[in-house]
Amino acid sequence: MEIVEIRTKKKDYLTLLLLADEQEDMIDRYLDRGTMFVLIDNGVKAECVVTDEGNGVLEIKNIATEPAYHGMGYGKELIEFVAGKYAGQYSVLQVGTGDSPLTIPFYERCGFVRSHIVSNFFIEHYDHPIYECGKQLIDMVYLQRQIELPVCRDENSRLFQ
Repeated sequence: MEIVEIRTKKKDYLTLLLLADEQEDMIDRYLDRGTMFVLIDNGVKAECVVTDEGNGVLEIKNIATEPAYHGMGYGKELIEFVAGKYAGQYSVLQVGTGDSPLTIPFYERCGFVRSHIVSNFFIEHYDHPIYECGKQLIDMVYLQRQIELPVCRDENSRLFQ
């Protein structure tokens, strides 16, 4: 397994990017200014895009794992990789997501805590309703964690296999 930075042709990973953010023009808002990483383990399994939001905040704008590989630790590996790579440069790792029973618990298991909410984000910024687990996403929920804390490494982590 390896994690590599993608500096050119980021749109080659559009199918994977669209799993986490289903509207391409929203991806276009951050893809060029973001740093993209892909996790390769006998092929690309996951990707992550992070941006510098100022004031010591590094934000995960997009993170997705190929559906056939959900629950195998790839997303956690990417989060820990990013946290380790940027430790000392940033103090906070932040992510914004819909209020979903799939995504919020994942981030909480990785040590993130709820920070703030942007009301009506998905209604105001997307050209169609976004649903996850049968629930329409309306507000953007932001979660944060201190970037130095390696909380996602456990017996299920790919590094321990």
